[in-house]
Amino acid sequence: MEKGEERNQKKEENLISIEKKAADSLFKQLDEDNKGFVNPDVIWAKLKCMGIQEEDSRLDEFRSILQKFVTDKGIDKKLFLKLEKQDNLIRRVLHRDLIIPEFKDFCEEITEIYDVVKKNKAGGVADYIPQLARINPEHFAMSICTVDGQRFSIGDFRENFCVQSTCKPINYCIAMEELGEDIVHKHIGREPSGKSFNELSLNNKGLPHNPMINAGAIMACSLIKRDHSIADRFEYISSVWEKLCGNKPVYFNNSVYLSERQTADRNFALAYFMRENKAFMPKTDLTETLEFYFQCCSIESSTEDMATAAATLANSGLNPITGEVIFHENTVGHCMSLMSSCGMYDFSGEFAFRVGVPAKSGVSGSLLVVIPNVMGISIWSPRLDEMGNSVRGVDFCERLIDKFNFHMYDSLTEQTAKKDPRKRKHESKINKLIHLIYAAGNGDLNELQRLEVEGMSLDSSDYDGRTALHLAASEDQLETVRYLLSKNVNINIKDRWGNTALQDAIRNGCNEIMKIIEEAIVLEKQKNMK
Repeated sequence: MEKGEERNQKKEENLISIEKKAADSLFKQLDEDNKGFVNPDVIWAKLKCMGIQEEDSRLDEFRSILQKFVTDKGIDKKLFLKLEKQDNLIRRVLHRDLIIPEFKDFCEEITEIYDVVKKNKAGGVADYIPQLARINPEHFAMSICTVDGQRFSIGDFRENFCVQSTCKPINYCIAMEELGEDIVHKHIGREPSGKSFNELSLNNKGLPHNPMINAGAIMACSLIKRDHSIADRFEYISSVWEKLCGNKPVYFNNSVYLSERQTADRNFALAYFMRENKAFMPKTDLTETLEFYFQCCSIESSTEDMATAAATLANSGLNPITGEVIFHENTVGHCMSLMSSCGMYDFSGEFAFRVGVPAKSGVSGSLLVVIPNVMGISIWSPRLDEMGNSVRGVDFCERLIDKFNFHMYDSLTEQTAKKDPRKRKHESKINKLIHLIYAAGNGDLNELQRLEVEGMSLDSSDYDGRTALHLAASEDQLETVRYLLSKNVNINIKDRWGNTALQDAIRNGCNEIMKIIEEAIVLEKQKNMK
Protein backbone atom coordinates (compact mmCIF):
# COMPACT_ATOMS: atom_id res chain seq x y z
CA MET A 1 0.00 0.00 0.00
CA GLU A 2 1.30 3.51 -0.93
CA LYS A 3 2.17 5.86 1.94
CA GLY A 4 -0.46 8.38 0.79
CA GLU A 5 -3.16 5.73 0.69
CA GLU A 6 -2.09 4.46 4.11
CA ARG A 7 -2.35 7.97 5.56
CA ASN A 8 -5.81 8.44 4.04
CA GLN A 9 -6.93 5.10 5.42
CA LYS A 10 -5.70 6.04 8.89
CA LYS A 11 -7.49 9.40 8.67
CA GLU A 12 -10.70 7.62 7.70
CA GLU A 13 -10.32 5.13 10.54
CA ASN A 14 -9.67 7.96 12.99
CA LEU A 15 -12.74 9.81 11.75
CA ILE A 16 -14.91 6.72 12.18
CA SER A 17 -13.48 6.24 15.67
CA ILE A 18 -14.24 9.87 16.61
CA GLU A 19 -17.78 9.61 15.25
CA LYS A 20 -18.38 6.37 17.18
CA LYS A 21 -17.07 7.92 20.40
CA ALA A 22 -19.35 10.92 19.86
CA ALA A 23 -22.35 8.63 19.30
CA ASP A 24 -21.46 6.59 22.42
CA SER A 25 -21.18 9.78 24.46
CA LEU A 26 -24.52 11.02 23.13
CA PHE A 27 -26.22 7.74 24.03
CA LYS A 28 -24.95 8.05 27.61
CA GLN A 29 -26.30 11.58 27.84
CA LEU A 30 -29.74 10.52 26.61
CA ASP A 31 -29.84 7.40 28.77
CA GLU A 32 -31.14 9.43 31.70
CA ASP A 33 -31.68 6.45 34.03
CA ASN A 34 -28.41 4.75 33.03
CA LYS A 35 -30.25 1.52 32.17
CA GLY A 36 -28.82 0.98 28.68
CA PHE A 37 -31.91 2.33 26.91
CA VAL A 38 -33.05 5.72 25.58
CA ASN A 39 -36.69 6.69 26.02
CA PRO A 40 -38.11 7.72 22.58
CA ASP A 41 -39.87 10.63 24.33
CA VAL A 42 -36.44 12.12 25.04
CA ILE A 43 -35.67 12.21 21.30
CA TRP A 44 -39.12 13.61 20.49
CA ALA A 45 -38.50 16.36 23.03
CA LYS A 46 -35.15 17.17 21.38
CA LEU A 47 -36.85 17.35 17.98
CA LYS A 48 -39.54 19.67 19.32
CA CYS A 49 -36.98 21.90 21.00
CA MET A 50 -35.15 22.25 17.67
CA GLY A 51 -38.34 23.19 15.82
CA ILE A 52 -38.87 19.89 14.00
CA GLN A 53 -42.60 19.19 14.10
CA GLU A 54 -43.89 15.75 14.94
CA GLU A 55 -45.83 15.43 11.67
CA ASP A 56 -42.74 16.30 9.59
CA SER A 57 -42.63 13.84 6.68
CA ARG A 58 -38.88 13.44 7.10
CA LEU A 59 -39.59 11.57 10.35
CA ASP A 60 -41.64 8.84 8.66
CA GLU A 61 -38.77 6.34 8.73
CA PHE A 62 -38.01 7.19 12.37
CA ARG A 63 -41.64 6.54 13.29
CA SER A 64 -41.55 3.24 11.40
CA ILE A 65 -38.39 2.11 13.23
CA LEU A 66 -39.94 2.97 16.59
CA GLN A 67 -43.03 0.91 15.77
CA LYS A 68 -41.05 -2.11 14.54
CA PHE A 69 -38.05 -2.38 16.83
CA VAL A 70 -38.47 -0.43 20.03
CA THR A 71 -39.47 -2.34 23.15
CA ASP A 72 -41.16 -1.06 26.27
CA LYS A 73 -37.70 -0.46 27.71
CA GLY A 74 -36.85 2.01 24.94
CA ILE A 75 -34.16 2.24 22.27
CA ASP A 76 -31.17 0.02 22.99
CA LYS A 77 -27.63 1.13 22.18
CA LYS A 78 -27.26 -0.97 19.03
CA LEU A 79 -30.43 0.44 17.50
CA PHE A 80 -29.55 3.96 18.62
CA LEU A 81 -26.13 3.82 16.97
CA LYS A 82 -27.71 2.49 13.77
CA LEU A 83 -30.38 5.19 13.85
CA GLU A 84 -27.88 7.92 14.61
CA LYS A 85 -25.72 6.80 11.70
CA GLN A 86 -28.47 6.37 9.10
CA ASP A 87 -30.97 9.14 9.90
CA ASN A 88 -29.31 12.42 8.95
CA LEU A 89 -32.06 14.61 10.46
CA ILE A 90 -32.06 12.78 13.80
CA ARG A 91 -28.28 12.94 14.00
CA ARG A 92 -28.17 16.65 13.19
CA VAL A 93 -30.87 17.44 15.73
CA LEU A 94 -29.17 15.49 18.51
CA HIS A 95 -25.86 17.20 17.75
CA ARG A 96 -27.60 20.60 17.44
CA ASP A 97 -26.22 20.88 13.92
CA LEU A 98 -29.08 22.84 12.31
CA ILE A 99 -28.96 26.39 10.92
CA ILE A 100 -30.42 27.83 14.15
CA PRO A 101 -28.81 25.65 16.85
CA GLU A 102 -30.47 27.39 19.80
CA PHE A 103 -33.91 27.41 18.20
CA LYS A 104 -35.92 27.55 21.41
CA ASP A 105 -34.06 30.67 22.56
CA PHE A 106 -34.48 32.22 19.12
CA CYS A 107 -38.25 31.61 19.19
CA GLU A 108 -38.52 33.24 22.60
CA GLU A 109 -36.90 36.38 21.21
CA ILE A 110 -39.16 36.27 18.15
CA THR A 111 -42.16 36.04 20.48
CA GLU A 112 -40.96 39.14 22.33
CA ILE A 113 -40.84 41.06 19.03
CA TYR A 114 -44.28 39.75 18.06
CA ASP A 115 -45.81 40.87 21.38
CA VAL A 116 -44.44 44.39 20.95
CA VAL A 117 -45.54 44.67 17.31
CA LYS A 118 -49.03 43.38 18.12
CA LYS A 119 -49.71 46.64 19.97
CA ASN A 120 -49.22 48.61 16.75
CA LYS A 121 -52.72 49.66 15.59
CA ALA A 122 -51.66 52.03 12.79
CA GLY A 123 -52.96 51.79 9.22
CA GLY A 124 -56.19 50.43 7.77
CA VAL A 125 -57.40 47.50 5.66
CA ALA A 126 -57.50 47.68 1.85
CA ASP A 127 -60.86 49.20 0.93
CA TYR A 128 -60.71 49.26 -2.87
CA ILE A 129 -61.52 45.53 -2.97
CA PRO A 130 -64.83 45.14 -1.03
CA GLN A 131 -64.12 41.63 0.29
CA LEU A 132 -60.73 42.65 1.69
CA ALA A 133 -62.33 45.66 3.38
CA ARG A 134 -64.41 43.28 5.53
CA ILE A 135 -61.45 41.38 7.03
CA ASN A 136 -60.95 41.66 10.78
CA PRO A 137 -58.04 44.13 11.10
CA GLU A 138 -56.91 42.55 14.39
CA HIS A 139 -55.65 39.37 12.70
CA PHE A 140 -51.92 38.91 13.18
CA ALA A 141 -49.86 35.84 12.37
CA MET A 142 -46.18 35.10 11.90
CA SER A 143 -44.49 31.87 10.88
CA ILE A 144 -40.89 30.85 10.34
CA CYS A 145 -39.41 27.92 8.46
CA THR A 146 -35.63 27.55 8.24
CA VAL A 147 -33.69 25.92 5.41
CA ASP A 148 -33.38 22.88 7.73
CA GLY A 149 -37.15 22.71 8.22
CA GLN A 150 -37.22 24.16 11.74
CA ARG A 151 -40.66 25.73 12.18
CA PHE A 152 -42.29 28.16 14.55
CA SER A 153 -45.61 29.99 14.37
CA ILE A 154 -47.47 32.45 16.55
CA GLY A 155 -50.83 34.21 16.37
CA ASP A 156 -53.53 33.38 13.80
CA PHE A 157 -51.15 31.18 11.85
CA ARG A 158 -53.76 28.63 10.77
CA GLU A 159 -56.18 31.23 9.41
CA ASN A 160 -56.28 31.33 5.62
CA PHE A 161 -55.93 34.62 3.73
CA CYS A 162 -55.53 35.62 0.08
CA VAL A 163 -51.97 35.75 -1.15
CA GLN A 164 -52.72 38.77 -3.38
CA SER A 165 -49.44 40.24 -4.67
CA THR A 166 -47.30 37.69 -2.85
CA CYS A 167 -48.20 35.45 -5.81
CA LYS A 168 -46.11 37.69 -8.09
CA PRO A 169 -42.65 36.32 -7.29
CA ILE A 170 -44.00 32.77 -7.55
CA ASN A 171 -45.59 33.41 -10.94
CA TYR A 172 -42.38 35.03 -12.13
CA CYS A 173 -40.41 31.92 -11.08
CA ILE A 174 -42.92 29.66 -12.84
CA ALA A 175 -42.65 31.67 -16.06
CA MET A 176 -38.84 31.63 -15.84
CA GLU A 177 -38.80 27.86 -15.34
CA GLU A 178 -41.03 27.32 -18.36
CA LEU A 179 -39.60 29.83 -20.84
CA GLY A 180 -36.21 30.97 -19.56
CA GLU A 181 -34.73 34.37 -18.86
CA ASP A 182 -34.41 35.61 -22.46
CA ILE A 183 -38.05 35.08 -23.39
CA VAL A 184 -39.51 36.26 -20.08
CA HIS A 185 -37.49 39.47 -20.05
CA LYS A 186 -38.30 40.11 -23.67
CA HIS A 187 -41.76 40.95 -22.28
CA ILE A 188 -40.99 42.16 -18.72
CA GLY A 189 -38.40 44.67 -17.54
CA ARG A 190 -36.34 44.31 -14.38
CA GLU A 191 -35.98 47.83 -13.03
CA PRO A 192 -37.89 49.51 -10.19
CA SER A 193 -40.63 51.70 -11.65
CA GLY A 194 -40.40 54.48 -9.07
CA LYS A 195 -44.17 54.73 -9.36
CA SER A 196 -47.26 53.21 -7.79
CA PHE A 197 -47.80 49.46 -8.22
CA ASN A 198 -50.84 50.02 -10.48
CA GLU A 199 -49.52 53.10 -12.30
CA LEU A 200 -50.49 53.33 -15.97
CA SER A 201 -46.87 53.36 -17.04
CA LEU A 202 -44.39 51.31 -19.06
CA ASN A 203 -40.62 51.54 -19.52
CA ASN A 204 -38.94 53.13 -22.54
CA LYS A 205 -39.25 49.83 -24.43
CA GLY A 206 -43.00 49.73 -23.90
CA LEU A 207 -42.74 46.89 -21.36
CA PRO A 208 -43.91 46.64 -17.75
CA HIS A 209 -41.09 47.79 -15.48
CA ASN A 210 -40.78 44.56 -13.46
CA PRO A 211 -42.79 41.45 -12.50
CA MET A 212 -43.52 42.70 -8.95
CA ILE A 213 -46.02 45.39 -10.03
CA ASN A 214 -49.45 44.77 -11.53
CA ALA A 215 -48.52 45.28 -15.19
CA GLY A 216 -45.54 42.91 -14.90
CA ALA A 217 -47.56 40.35 -12.97
CA ILE A 218 -50.29 40.39 -15.63
CA MET A 219 -47.62 39.89 -18.27
CA ALA A 220 -46.12 36.95 -16.33
CA CYS A 221 -49.56 35.33 -16.19
CA SER A 222 -49.88 35.72 -19.96
CA LEU A 223 -46.69 33.66 -20.41
CA ILE A 224 -47.53 30.69 -18.17
CA LYS A 225 -48.88 27.57 -19.94
CA ARG A 226 -50.40 29.80 -22.62
CA ASP A 227 -51.39 26.82 -24.80
CA HIS A 228 -53.52 25.31 -22.02
CA SER A 229 -57.07 26.12 -20.96
CA ILE A 230 -57.52 28.66 -18.17
CA ALA A 231 -58.75 25.87 -15.88
CA ASP A 232 -55.61 23.79 -16.48
CA ARG A 233 -53.41 26.85 -16.04
CA PHE A 234 -54.90 27.64 -12.64
CA GLU A 235 -54.70 24.00 -11.62
CA TYR A 236 -51.01 24.03 -12.52
CA ILE A 237 -50.36 27.20 -10.50
CA SER A 238 -52.17 25.68 -7.51
CA SER A 239 -50.09 22.50 -7.76
CA VAL A 240 -46.85 24.53 -7.65
CA TRP A 241 -48.09 26.42 -4.58
CA GLU A 242 -48.90 23.11 -2.89
CA LYS A 243 -45.37 21.82 -3.57
CA LEU A 244 -43.90 25.06 -2.26
CA CYS A 245 -45.96 24.73 0.92
CA GLY A 246 -44.69 21.22 1.63
CA ASN A 247 -47.48 19.32 -0.14
CA LYS A 248 -50.10 21.18 1.85
CA PRO A 249 -53.38 22.13 0.09
CA VAL A 250 -54.03 25.72 -0.97
CA TYR A 251 -57.51 27.13 -1.38
CA PHE A 252 -59.40 29.57 -3.58
CA ASN A 253 -61.51 32.48 -2.36
CA ASN A 254 -64.21 32.90 -4.97
CA SER A 255 -65.76 35.97 -3.36
CA VAL A 256 -62.44 37.83 -3.45
CA TYR A 257 -61.96 36.73 -7.05
CA LEU A 258 -65.36 38.13 -8.01
CA SER A 259 -64.65 41.28 -6.07
CA GLU A 260 -61.33 41.65 -7.92
CA ARG A 261 -63.13 41.35 -11.27
CA GLN A 262 -65.70 43.97 -10.36
CA THR A 263 -63.03 46.52 -9.41
CA ALA A 264 -60.56 45.77 -12.20
CA ASP A 265 -60.79 48.90 -14.35
CA ARG A 266 -57.15 49.85 -13.75
CA ASN A 267 -55.88 46.34 -14.47
CA PHE A 268 -57.90 46.23 -17.71
CA ALA A 269 -56.44 49.62 -18.63
CA LEU A 270 -52.92 48.30 -17.97
CA ALA A 271 -53.56 45.26 -20.15
CA TYR A 272 -54.89 47.32 -23.07
CA PHE A 273 -52.04 49.79 -22.69
CA MET A 274 -49.53 46.92 -22.94
CA ARG A 275 -51.31 45.49 -25.96
CA GLU A 276 -51.23 48.92 -27.61
CA ASN A 277 -47.45 48.91 -27.10
CA LYS A 278 -47.19 45.33 -28.48
CA ALA A 279 -45.72 44.04 -25.22
CA PHE A 280 -47.66 40.74 -25.21
CA MET A 281 -46.88 37.61 -27.17
CA PRO A 282 -49.03 37.28 -30.31
CA LYS A 283 -52.55 35.88 -29.84
CA THR A 284 -52.72 36.71 -26.14
CA ASP A 285 -56.32 36.73 -24.90
CA LEU A 286 -56.50 39.76 -22.59
CA THR A 287 -59.71 38.80 -20.82
CA GLU A 288 -58.49 35.27 -20.13
CA THR A 289 -55.11 36.59 -18.97
CA LEU A 290 -56.74 38.98 -16.51
CA GLU A 291 -59.11 36.27 -15.25
CA PHE A 292 -56.06 34.08 -14.65
CA TYR A 293 -54.29 36.93 -12.83
CA PHE A 294 -57.30 37.54 -10.54
CA GLN A 295 -57.45 33.82 -9.78
CA CYS A 296 -53.77 33.75 -8.80
CA CYS A 297 -54.31 36.68 -6.43
CA SER A 298 -57.29 34.89 -4.87
CA ILE A 299 -55.38 31.78 -3.82
CA GLU A 300 -55.57 31.28 -0.06
CA SER A 301 -53.09 29.84 2.39
CA SER A 302 -51.86 30.35 5.96
CA THR A 303 -48.63 31.80 7.29
CA GLU A 304 -47.73 28.34 8.60
CA ASP A 305 -47.65 26.93 5.07
CA MET A 306 -46.44 30.04 3.25
CA ALA A 307 -43.37 30.17 5.50
CA THR A 308 -42.35 26.85 3.92
CA ALA A 309 -42.77 28.43 0.49
CA ALA A 310 -40.54 31.32 1.57
CA ALA A 311 -38.02 28.84 2.99
CA THR A 312 -37.94 27.07 -0.38
CA LEU A 313 -36.80 30.35 -1.94
CA ALA A 314 -34.28 30.83 0.90
CA ASN A 315 -33.03 27.31 0.17
CA SER A 316 -32.31 28.02 -3.54
CA GLY A 317 -35.54 26.40 -4.73
CA LEU A 318 -35.31 23.15 -2.75
CA ASN A 319 -38.20 22.57 -0.34
CA PRO A 320 -36.62 21.93 3.08
CA ILE A 321 -39.49 19.72 4.25
CA THR A 322 -40.04 17.48 1.22
CA GLY A 323 -36.56 17.67 -0.31
CA GLU A 324 -38.09 18.37 -3.73
CA VAL A 325 -36.47 20.86 -6.08
CA ILE A 326 -39.25 23.27 -7.09
CA PHE A 327 -37.24 25.97 -8.87
CA HIS A 328 -33.75 26.11 -10.35
CA GLU A 329 -31.28 28.06 -8.22
CA ASN A 330 -30.70 30.62 -11.02
CA THR A 331 -34.42 31.30 -11.20
CA VAL A 332 -34.53 31.91 -7.45
CA GLY A 333 -31.48 34.18 -7.66
CA HIS A 334 -33.16 36.38 -10.28
CA CYS A 335 -36.37 36.43 -8.25
CA MET A 336 -34.54 37.44 -5.05
CA SER A 337 -32.85 40.32 -6.88
CA LEU A 338 -36.21 41.65 -8.07
CA MET A 339 -37.86 41.16 -4.68
CA SER A 340 -35.02 43.14 -3.09
CA SER A 341 -35.39 46.07 -5.47
CA CYS A 342 -39.11 46.03 -6.29
CA GLY A 343 -41.00 43.86 -3.79
CA MET A 344 -42.35 46.45 -1.35
CA TYR A 345 -44.15 48.88 -3.67
CA ASP A 346 -42.94 52.48 -3.24
CA PHE A 347 -41.23 51.49 0.02
CA SER A 348 -38.84 49.07 -1.72
CA GLY A 349 -35.75 51.26 -1.53
CA GLU A 350 -36.33 52.18 2.11
CA PHE A 351 -37.03 48.54 3.00
CA ALA A 352 -33.83 47.41 1.23
CA PHE A 353 -31.90 50.07 3.16
CA ARG A 354 -33.36 49.40 6.59
CA VAL A 355 -34.17 45.68 6.49
CA GLY A 356 -31.95 44.45 3.67
CA VAL A 357 -33.58 41.14 2.74
CA PRO A 358 -35.80 40.16 -0.22
CA ALA A 359 -39.52 40.53 0.50
CA LYS A 360 -42.89 40.81 -1.24
CA SER A 361 -46.03 42.33 0.20
CA GLY A 362 -49.70 42.06 -0.74
CA VAL A 363 -52.72 44.25 0.01
CA SER A 364 -54.34 41.46 2.03
CA GLY A 365 -51.69 42.26 4.65
CA SER A 366 -49.51 39.37 3.55
CA LEU A 367 -45.73 39.67 3.64
CA LEU A 368 -43.32 37.05 2.31
CA VAL A 369 -39.76 37.51 3.61
CA VAL A 370 -36.70 35.56 2.49
CA ILE A 371 -33.43 35.44 4.41
CA PRO A 372 -31.20 33.58 1.92
CA ASN A 373 -29.60 30.37 3.21
CA VAL A 374 -31.29 30.84 6.59
CA MET A 375 -35.10 30.95 6.61
CA GLY A 376 -38.36 32.09 5.12
CA ILE A 377 -40.89 34.17 7.06
CA SER A 378 -44.58 34.69 6.38
CA ILE A 379 -46.45 37.49 8.15
CA TRP A 380 -50.13 38.42 7.91
CA SER A 381 -51.69 41.52 9.40
CA PRO A 382 -54.38 43.30 7.32
CA ARG A 383 -53.76 46.91 8.34
CA LEU A 384 -51.76 48.64 5.60
CA ASP A 385 -49.70 51.80 5.43
CA GLU A 386 -50.19 54.45 2.72
CA MET A 387 -48.00 52.44 0.32
CA GLY A 388 -49.99 49.20 0.68
CA ASN A 389 -47.62 47.28 2.96
CA SER A 390 -48.64 45.57 6.19
CA VAL A 391 -47.86 48.00 9.02
CA ARG A 392 -47.14 45.25 11.53
CA GLY A 393 -45.27 43.25 8.90
CA VAL A 394 -42.82 46.06 8.22
CA ASP A 395 -42.55 46.86 11.93
CA PHE A 396 -41.74 43.23 12.70
CA CYS A 397 -39.05 43.08 10.01
CA GLU A 398 -37.37 46.27 11.19
CA ARG A 399 -37.26 45.03 14.78
CA LEU A 400 -36.00 41.62 13.64
CA ILE A 401 -33.10 43.21 11.76
CA ASP A 402 -32.33 45.51 14.71
CA LYS A 403 -31.83 42.43 16.91
CA PHE A 404 -30.31 39.85 14.53
CA ASN A 405 -27.62 40.21 11.87
CA PHE A 406 -29.80 39.15 8.92
CA HIS A 407 -29.34 42.30 6.80
CA MET A 408 -27.51 41.29 3.62
CA TYR A 409 -24.64 43.66 4.49
CA ASP A 410 -24.33 42.91 8.20
CA SER A 411 -21.42 40.62 7.34
CA LEU A 412 -19.40 43.73 6.44
CA THR A 413 -19.64 45.05 9.99
CA GLU A 414 -17.34 43.55 12.61
CA GLN A 415 -18.35 45.73 15.54
CA THR A 416 -22.03 45.02 16.08
CA ALA A 417 -24.31 44.41 19.01
CA LYS A 418 -26.60 42.27 16.86
CA LYS A 419 -27.00 38.58 17.62
CA ASP A 420 -26.16 35.81 15.17
CA PRO A 421 -28.64 32.98 15.83
CA ARG A 422 -26.67 30.76 13.45
CA LYS A 423 -24.02 30.37 16.16
CA ARG A 424 -24.27 28.04 19.11
CA LYS A 425 -24.63 29.46 22.58
CA HIS A 426 -21.27 30.82 23.80
CA GLU A 427 -19.76 30.35 20.33
CA SER A 428 -19.49 34.08 19.81
CA LYS A 429 -17.70 34.46 23.15
CA ILE A 430 -15.32 31.63 22.29
CA ASN A 431 -14.54 33.18 18.89
CA LYS A 432 -13.82 36.52 20.55
CA LEU A 433 -11.50 34.80 23.02
CA ILE A 434 -9.60 33.18 20.15
CA HIS A 435 -9.26 36.58 18.46
CA LEU A 436 -8.11 38.14 21.75
CA ILE A 437 -5.37 35.58 22.34
CA TYR A 438 -4.27 35.68 18.70
CA ALA A 439 -4.17 39.50 18.66
CA ALA A 440 -2.06 39.58 21.84
CA GLY A 441 0.43 37.08 20.45
CA ASN A 442 0.75 39.07 17.22
CA GLY A 443 0.85 42.51 18.78
CA ASP A 444 -2.39 43.66 17.15
CA LEU A 445 -3.38 46.50 19.48
CA ASN A 446 -6.27 47.67 17.27
CA GLU A 447 -7.93 44.26 17.52
CA LEU A 448 -7.37 44.15 21.29
CA GLN A 449 -8.99 47.55 21.69
CA ARG A 450 -11.92 46.57 19.48
CA LEU A 451 -12.60 43.44 21.53
CA GLU A 452 -12.31 45.44 24.73
CA VAL A 453 -14.93 47.92 23.43
CA GLU A 454 -17.23 44.95 22.71
CA GLY A 455 -17.03 44.00 26.40
CA MET A 456 -14.38 41.29 26.24
CA SER A 457 -12.40 41.01 29.47
CA LEU A 458 -8.65 41.35 28.86
CA ASP A 459 -8.14 38.81 31.66
CA SER A 460 -10.02 36.10 29.75
CA SER A 461 -8.06 32.85 29.43
CA ASP A 462 -8.10 29.98 26.96
CA TYR A 463 -8.44 26.25 27.64
CA ASP A 464 -4.86 26.16 28.95
CA GLY A 465 -5.48 29.10 31.28
CA ARG A 466 -3.31 31.42 29.19
CA THR A 467 -4.32 35.07 29.00
CA ALA A 468 -3.54 37.83 26.52
CA LEU A 469 -0.67 38.86 28.83
CA HIS A 470 0.78 35.33 28.72
CA LEU A 471 0.81 35.35 24.91
CA ALA A 472 2.14 38.89 24.56
CA ALA A 473 4.93 38.15 27.07
CA SER A 474 5.85 34.88 25.36
CA GLU A 475 5.98 36.46 21.90
CA ASP A 476 7.98 39.54 23.00
CA GLN A 477 5.17 41.99 22.11
CA LEU A 478 6.42 44.91 24.18
CA GLU A 479 3.80 47.53 23.27
CA THR A 480 1.00 45.03 23.79
CA VAL A 481 2.31 44.14 27.25
CA ARG A 482 2.53 47.85 28.13
CA TYR A 483 -1.05 48.38 26.96
CA LEU A 484 -2.34 45.40 28.96
CA LEU A 485 -0.52 46.54 32.09
CA SER A 486 -1.96 50.06 31.65
CA LYS A 487 -5.39 48.39 31.75
CA ASN A 488 -4.54 46.80 35.13
CA VAL A 489 -4.85 43.21 33.96
CA ASN A 490 -4.23 40.52 36.57
CA ILE A 491 -0.46 39.88 36.52
CA ASN A 492 -0.68 36.84 38.79
CA ILE A 493 -2.92 34.54 36.71
CA LYS A 494 -1.30 31.13 36.22
CA ASP A 495 -1.82 28.84 33.25
CA ARG A 496 -2.55 25.12 33.60
CA TRP A 497 1.17 24.44 34.08
CA GLY A 498 1.42 26.97 36.92
CA ASN A 499 3.25 29.64 34.92
CA THR A 500 2.61 33.40 35.13
CA ALA A 501 3.22 35.86 32.27
CA LEU A 502 6.48 36.90 34.02
CA GLN A 503 7.74 33.32 34.01
CA ASP A 504 6.91 33.07 30.28
CA ALA A 505 8.95 36.22 29.62
CA ILE A 506 11.90 34.86 31.61
CA ARG A 507 11.77 31.47 29.87
CA ASN A 508 11.72 33.08 26.41
CA GLY A 509 14.43 35.62 27.17
CA CYS A 510 12.16 38.66 26.72
CA ASN A 511 14.23 40.84 29.03
CA GLU A 512 12.51 44.20 28.51
CA ILE A 513 9.09 42.66 29.05
CA MET A 514 10.40 40.84 32.13
CA LYS A 515 11.57 44.19 33.49
CA ILE A 516 8.27 46.08 33.05
CA ILE A 517 6.21 43.20 34.48
CA GLU A 518 8.48 43.09 37.53
CA GLU A 519 8.04 46.85 37.93
CA ALA A 520 4.25 46.38 37.71
CA ILE A 521 4.41 43.68 40.40
CA VAL A 522 6.36 46.00 42.72
CA LEU A 523 3.82 48.82 42.17
CA GLU A 524 0.95 46.44 42.88
CA LYS A 525 2.59 45.32 46.16
CA GLN A 526 3.11 48.95 47.20
CA LYS A 527 -0.56 49.74 46.55
CA ASN A 528 -1.67 46.73 48.57
CA MET A 529 0.52 47.83 51.52
CA LYS A 530 -1.11 51.27 51.73
